[in-house]
Amino acid sequence: MKIGVQLWPQATTVAEMRTAWRAADAMGVDSIWTWDHFYPLSGDPEERHFECYTLLAAMAADTCHASVGALVTCYSYRNPHLLADMSRTIDHISNGRFVLGVGSGWFERDYTEYGYDFGTAPGRLKILEAGLPIVKERLKKLNPLPVRGSIPIMIGGGGEKVTLRLVAQHADQYNYFGPPESYAKKLAILDEWCAKIGRNPSEIERTVCIKPEELDNVGAYEAIGAQHVIVMMGNPYDLSGVEKFVAKNK
Repeated sequence: MKIGVQLWPQATTVAEMRTAWRAADAMGVDSIWTWDHFYPLSGDPEERHFECYTLLAAMAADTCHASVGALVTCYSYRNPHLLADMSRTIDHISNGRFVLGVGSGWFERDYTEYGYDFGTAPGRLKILEAGLPIVKERLKKLNPLPVRGSIPIMIGGGGEKVTLRLVAQHADQYNYFGPPESYAKKLAILDEWCAKIGRNPSEIERTVCIKPEELDNVGAYEAIGAQHVIVMMGNPYDLSGVEKFVAKNK
């Protein structure tokens, strides 16, 4: 079972985030993530907050072991060609450890305050569906190419008619949340989509976001097919539970 951490970029400082991701990398986690929003998602809505992709560039430079990425990128905040180029550049900074996590977006305040069209959930999914092939094609045209020739794509979300179909068509990783029962349902539907399009479901790594207190219940997620747990945490970044898990399982 792989383990990662998602460090929330709210109510914190860049110095505190850098200390946390360096510590997580040093203890041997498999992945380190942040989120792609412009305002806090919990607590004081006017608290401090930092932008995702500039943080990821610093994270890539500061670490040497873990994969790094956004959990997940809001696709509609960036032109697809630019998103591909930004991803490729961070991939080189990290020496090939970048994962392009992407989703259709949902946090209305980000859209309204930064001047993006919020539209509808089905509309945002259509924009993502149209954009994924563009991102993949641009990644093939860049000079130089990504370090490994390509960049793994993670898709996050629970939509059973569209999102999970896009996972089956395009993704190397799929991310969702607990509890185990709802996560199991999403994995079963993903397998159905893989069968419909002729994709081997074992090609898609199954990741799940959990709370720190759920580390004692990782076995329940593993039993239903999770391969990679990602522990979500805000500042102060208490990595003690993750450290114990790594020491026990690595």
